[in-house]
Amino acid sequence: MENIQKVDLTRVKPYGDTLNDGMVQLSFTLPIPFGEEASETAKQLVKKMGFEEPQVVYSKDLGVGYTYFILYGKSIHTVDYTKVEVPKIDINIMNREEVEEYIKENIKRDVVIVGACTGTDAHTVGIDAIMNMKGYAGHFGLERYDGIDAYNLGSQVLNEELVAKAIELNADAILVSQIVTQKDVHIPNLSELVELLEAEGIRDKVILSCGGPRISHELAQELGYDAGFGTGSFAEDVATFVVTEMVERGLV
Repeated sequence: MENIQKVDLTRVKPYGDTLNDGMVQLSFTLPIPFGEEASETAKQLVKKMGFEEPQVVYSKDLGVGYTYFILYGKSIHTVDYTKVEVPKIDINIMNREEVEEYIKENIKRDVVIVGACTGTDAHTVGIDAIMNMKGYAGHFGLERYDGIDAYNLGSQVLNEELVAKAIELNADAILVSQIVTQKDVHIPNLSELVELLEAEGIRDKVILSCGGPRISHELAQELGYDAGFGTGSFAEDVATFVVTEMVERGLV
């Protein structure tokens, strides 16, 4: 153990076989026919990405003039980890029982939460993981929480329909899941919801959150949301934020 090299957090780089060797594995497809020329093209591309000593360790002919590659390369760059700052939700996450008790003591009524996968997005895996009773990975969803009335509207829900349902139910919080994000299609869709809520005069009366693989807390706030939840978030993360934000903003 005495021979273990100490990590310099001000100059962090990838770890492969040894500390600071900078070794990285990359994979990508190029629209060129399989062969030696293709492999050399892939290596030159990786060099232009800033990697040294690129090696093609696997390539496969995908047909119709496309080739898939796996390469190794050494990064020449480092990052000062000690100066990295990431905007994130700064709260102590409560478990389900603690959230239920918090609602009883501080809100003293059921919290109404409406969620949906909006726009043309038909993938409900995200919203189901947060809202459905069985939840995900051992974390029960909001439907199982005493003191929370959870309404999962499913997929491909128009923003207008979501707003109308929130008004009908006098919702305390609205959750939006966006799984499909190709060509940033989620950005105008998320922005439209904020505009509709503002037009109805209820934006400040609801806790508005969004989530998905490419959603960060920083992006969510830039778009006018109260919080953003990315990969690895569970129902207790969302529930904790919603109920504490309600109390903090006097929405009880």
